Amino acid sequence: MMTSPDPVTLAILKGRLEQIADEMDATLYRSAFNPIIAEARDACHGIYHPTNGDTLVQGTQGLPIFVGAMSFAVRAVIEKVARDGDLDPGDTFLFNDPYAGGTHLNDFRLVRPVFHEGRLFCWLASVGHWLDIGGNVPGNFNARATESHQEGVRIPPVKLIRGGRLDQDLLDILAANSRVPQSNWGDLNGQLNALDLGQRRLDALLAEYGAPVLEGAWSALLDRAEALMRAEIASLPDGTYAFEDFLDNDGITDEPLRIALDMTVEGDALHLDFSRSSAACAGPLNIARATAIACCYVALKHAFPEVPANAGVLRGVRFTLPPTSLLSAEAPRPVGGYTETILRVIGVVFGALAKADPARATAAPFGTINALSMAGSRANGGRFVLFSFFGGGLGGNPEGDGLTHANNPISTATMPPAEILEAAHPVMFTQWALRPGSAGDGRHRGGLGAIYEIETLAPGTTEVFLLGERGRFAPFGVQGGGPAALNRFSWTTDGATWNTPPLASKVVGVTLPQGGRVRLETPGGGGWGDPTERDPAARAEDLRQGYVA
Repeated sequence: MMTSPDPVTLAILKGRLEQIADEMDATLYRSAFNPIIAEARDACHGIYHPTNGDTLVQGTQGLPIFVGAMSFAVRAVIEKVARDGDLDPGDTFLFNDPYAGGTHLNDFRLVRPVFHEGRLFCWLASVGHWLDIGGNVPGNFNARATESHQEGVRIPPVKLIRGGRLDQDLLDILAANSRVPQSNWGDLNGQLNALDLGQRRLDALLAEYGAPVLEGAWSALLDRAEALMRAEIASLPDGTYAFEDFLDNDGITDEPLRIALDMTVEGDALHLDFSRSSAACAGPLNIARATAIACCYVALKHAFPEVPANAGVLRGVRFTLPPTSLLSAEAPRPVGGYTETILRVIGVVFGALAKADPARATAAPFGTINALSMAGSRANGGRFVLFSFFGGGLGGNPEGDGLTHANNPISTATMPPAEILEAAHPVMFTQWALRPGSAGDGRHRGGLGAIYEIETLAPGTTEVFLLGERGRFAPFGVQGGGPAALNRFSWTTDGATWNTPPLASKVVGVTLPQGGRVRLETPGGGGWGDPTERDPAARAEDLRQGYVA
C-alpha cells in the first residue's frame, strides 16, 4: 500500500529520482557516436507510471519536447503489452513511430519495464536523435516529402531485447536501412547503457526506501505540480485570448500555413483550442497530436518555471485539436519537419498568454532550427552525413534584451561546435559570426542571429538539404517593438554566384563540387517596446558593437 512520505523525505526522494534521470542523460551524452546527441544533447530520459505512462520524473538536461511526448510513447508500449500479454523482466522495446507517441522518424525510443518483487513498478525510457534511418534524403529532413515512407523507415513498438537477449535480426534490419549504421549502433548502445544504469539506481533506491514510499512520493509530486499549475492559471484574468502566426509553406506549395490558438481561462482551468489552424498539409510540416500537446507542455513550463516538470502540469488543461488539422497528423502524413511547426505552436501559446497578462509578453524568438544536412563520400570512399541545427536571437522581454546566438525554447540543446563538426565530416566553416542588424528594434531589442558559411572538402559532389522557416514571416515584436530579420539561405558552386531557394527556407537536391559553399543567415529575435524609449547608452553600445547600422 502506498505510503505518503513526510516533507523532508519527499524532498530527498525528489532529488534522488531526478539524479537518476540526470545520470541516464549524462551516460548517453558521453557515449553516443553522433554529435547531435553527444554535443547537441538531442535526447531525453525519464521515469514513467506503470499503468498510464504519465511522466513521473525527467532529467534536467534532456530535450523538453521529448518529455511531453514520451508519456504517449510509454502508453503505446503499455497498449501493445495489453494486446499481446507479453511482458517479462529483461525486456526492452524499441520504436520510432511518430504517430504512436513519437515526434519524427529519427527519434528512436527505448522503453523498459522495471519490476520489483515480481510486480511491474514503473517504466524507464530513453529517446535520442539517430543520424540517418533511410528515406529519400540523407539525415531524413526531406522538405519535399509527401508521405512518411519518403522520410525513412518506420518501426512500431517491437521487442529489441526479450528476456535479456538482444534480437540480432532486428539489429540487422536497422543497420541495412541506414547510410551510417555504425553511428546508429553507437547511439543505440549508449541508450541501452543509460537504461541499465537507471535500472541499477532504481533497484538501489527501492532497496533503501521500499516501493510504498516511492509510490507515495510520485503521487505527492504529481499533485503538487497540478496544484501549482492551477494556481498559476487562476492568476490570469478569465476570458478568451486569440493569437496566430504562420509557417512559410509546406515545402510543396508556396502558401502559408496558419497556427491559430484560442486560449480560454476559466478559474483554474485552461482550454487550448487550435481549431482555426490550417488543415493537414501535403508536405512534412504536420505533427501528431501527441507532439502538439507536448509543445503546449513546453510552453507552459517556460511561462511558469516554478511548477515541477511532470504529468500533473496538464491535469487542468483541455485541448481541442481537430483530426483534420496539421496538428493531429495520422499515418502516412509526413512529419519530418515537426521541429518547425512545434516552434510556432509554442510561440502562439506565448502570444496568447501575453494577451492575458501583458507583464509576461515576450517578443518572438528566431523560430527555426534550420535543419541542414550535407552528405557525400569521403576520400576513402566511406559515406558521411552531416546534420546540424543552428542558433539565432531570442525576443526582447520586459526585463531586457533577448539573448544573442541562442537556441530555441523547445530545448536545452546546444549547437555542436564547429571544431566537432569539422573533425567528424569533410567540411570547413569559413564564417561563424553574429549577423549585424538581424535583431528586432525596441526599448529592449531582440538578440542577434548569426551567419554560418560552410565549405565542402569532400571529393566529388556533396548533396545539400535544408528544412527551415521564417523566410517569409519574420519573428514579431510586441508592445510596439519591431520585427527581426528574415531567415536567408544561399549557396555557391563557383565562389561568386550565390543562389537562393524558390521556397525561401527549404532546399532539396542541391549539389556542390569540392570547394562549394552554403551560407545561412539566421533571424534575430523580435523587439519589445517602443524603440524611441531605448536607453541612449544601450543604443550607443549597439552602434559601437556593430549590432545596428
